[in-house]
Amino acid sequence: MLRLGLLLLVIPSVALMTAYMLEQNQIADCLADSGVWNYAEGQCETSGSFPFVPFMMRYPIAVNGGMLLSVLGLILTIIGLYRPLPAKGSDA
Repeated sequence: MLRLGLLLLVIPSVALMTAYMLEQNQIADCLADSGVWNYAEGQCETSGSFPFVPFMMRYPIAVNGGMLLSVLGLILTIIGLYRPLPAKGSDA
């Protein structure tokens, strides 16, 4: 249970950070090429004025689901840490 908890604790957070940073890299490339980033469409435009839409508003299921999985992983990790270890030489 400890191993599953640690995986659920770490993997969703790393996946969300990776998705966010990849998008930020695209935005930086767009702005460096004198473009304007359209947050609603997720693409670079040559002109226009587009409002900023936070990552959380654009991907609510991914963010909330990832955080829910991380909390579940934290709970499983805590339970796994408090379970007694099997004695050496036992079949358990």
